[in-house]
Amino acid sequence: MTQLQKLTLFYDASCPLCEAEITYLSRRNQLGLLAFIDIHSTHFDPEQSGVSCQQAMDAMYGQYEDGTLIKGVEVFAQSYSRANLKILAWIFSRKTLRPLLNLSYYFFARNRHAISQRIGPIAKKLVG
Repeated sequence: MTQLQKLTLFYDASCPLCEAEITYLSRRNQLGLLAFIDIHSTHFDPEQSGVSCQQAMDAMYGQYEDGTLIKGVEVFAQSYSRANLKILAWIFSRKTLRPLLNLSYYFFARNRHAISQRIGPIAKKLVG
C-alpha cells in the first residue's frame, strides 16, 4: 500500500456549506492526513502555497506535503480518500464521471454563496 502524503485544503470559511464540509472532514481525519487553512485567516500565505486568494475563491485547492497543488474535483477525491470515505473517494475518482463532476463543481464554485445561504445552515446542523 502506498503511503499517502498529507494534504492541506485551502477553503473559504465565510461559506457555510464549505465550512460544514471542512468540519465533517476534520472529524473524519483520524489518520491526520488532512490539514485545513481558511483563506481569509492569517495562516493563509499565497506565496508559500502558490495559490492567490482569488484563485482559492474561484476553485478548491489542495497542496500535498511535497508542494504539489491540485484543484477542483481532484481535491475532493483525495480528501475523501484520506478521510476514509471510500464510496465518495471512488465516485470522485472515476474518470468517466469527471466531466460531469467538473461541470457541477464549476457551477457550485461560482454560485457557492447563494447556494450556501439556502442549504449551508442545514448542512452545518447535520455535521453539528
